[in-house]
Amino acid sequence: MPLTFDDLLARARSLPRGGRRAILGIAGSPGAGKTTLAECLVRELNGAGDPWVAHVPMDGFHLADAELDRLGRRDRKGAPDTFDAAGYAALLRRLREEAPGGTAAGGAGPGGAGSADCGETADGGEAVGDTVYAPGFERVLEQPIAGAVPVPPSARLIVTEGNYLLLGGGAWARVRSGLDEVWFCELPEPERIRRLVARHERFGKSHEDAVAWVLGSDQRNADLVAATRDRADLVVPEGAMPVTRS
Repeated sequence: MPLTFDDLLARARSLPRGGRRAILGIAGSPGAGKTTLAECLVRELNGAGDPWVAHVPMDGFHLADAELDRLGRRDRKGAPDTFDAAGYAALLRRLREEAPGGTAAGGAGPGGAGSADCGETADGGEAVGDTVYAPGFERVLEQPIAGAVPVPPSARLIVTEGNYLLLGGGAWARVRSGLDEVWFCELPEPERIRRLVARHERFGKSHEDAVAWVLGSDQRNADLVAATRDRADLVVPEGAMPVTRS
């Protein structure tokens, strides 16, 4: 039977086991629907109860434009060497190491109705540990923003998404080892390109500039990402992904 979004919810819900925090990665080429899928998973899994799932995008590790200018890479913004890959890998390791032991999510969480409430340990005590702050990315400014994404100690599942989670070279190789699973979003190329052009237009580019960027810099990155598809634990086809408005 074809994979469905409900199948994805069930698979994500099952990842945290034995009181440990799990980290799910979502990879794919630019415009493939990674962020939409991540946001929908987090919203549906958290439901109306206390949140036990957090969303930590990779995009917060973009190098700032000033640094890209210094390095002479601004015309390639979005390429693998325009991110702080080592910093991203270190954040994933911290999210794993600083997760409080013995917590279990309640409500629609991994333990179902019989588990402890989110934010409590399995024996009823409060979850302990510090909130971890990750950087975010402001798309209007196209700049990273420090400390924009809080991850509370009660989070049992982290959903992180970005283009390069499955790259095997340099610091990117340390990213994959910090993830429990990686899913790869796959769209037909015409639809992926259409969505990506619409996104660039939405954030201020003219149609001509958006098309030029998508078919130039973005396409080079997309080809690199597509080559990592076979390293994914699961390929998510268009039919299993939430519908976008773009």
